[in-house]
Amino acid sequence: MINILLNGCNGRMGQVITRLSNEDSEIKITAGADICPDKIKNNYPVYHALTDVKEDADVIIDFSNIKALSLLLSYAVDKKKPVVICTTGQTARDKEHISDASEKTAILTSANMSLGINLLMNLVKTAASALQDSFDIEIIEMHHNQKADSPSGTALAIADAITKSISSPMEYVFGRHSKTQKRAKHEIGIHAIRGGNIIGEHSVLFAGMGEVIEIKHSAISRDVFGIGAIKAAKYLYNKKTGLYSMDDVINNR
Repeated sequence: MINILLNGCNGRMGQVITRLSNEDSEIKITAGADICPDKIKNNYPVYHALTDVKEDADVIIDFSNIKALSLLLSYAVDKKKPVVICTTGQTARDKEHISDASEKTAILTSANMSLGINLLMNLVKTAASALQDSFDIEIIEMHHNQKADSPSGTALAIADAITKSISSPMEYVFGRHSKTQKRAKHEIGIHAIRGGNIIGEHSVLFAGMGEVIEIKHSAISRDVFGIGAIKAAKYLYNKKTGLYSMDDVINNR
């Protein structure tokens, strides 16, 4: 049995993890932390801050807020607990702090916890490497109308994965409003759509002369992010140090 400390337990994804954990015989949430600890009645104790938690845990799953990253890393390093960081919006400085902390405890982080979206990233890297000389690349992402950031962290992660797989430098172009010149060869177009309650959809178009290849992922339920996070926690269990990604989980490295 793997004991989980769930940070951000009363948020939307925290409650997904809570429900999925009740259906999984291999894990148990021993405690949670949330800035609104009394918002929801859970079947485990909930504290206002990580530092208040009394119960022991094997792995931390974090679905809180990127603003709390510093406190999360300090706690994980101090307690020597592996942590799955599921919060998005990381800055370059945040990533440096995560990398530094991973020298003292095991950390897994990803722009998107879905197994499917991470498989998509592997597929687009292969496609980009093969098609870079004769195909234009465009990324389209769609999310619900309450999502504040644009483009999504996942769209940027896909663009980064493509850039690393091809030989020539690429420029990210966000939308094409007011542009009057032709599309340049070295561009990756990134476009955001916001509306309704779309959970998350990402498409990568490879447009050539006379043919178009589309690689697409649609999240039908938020469960996909919870399933990925739990799988990541199981992977991280008993690991002492190191920085890991969902690629490691998928390939079981």
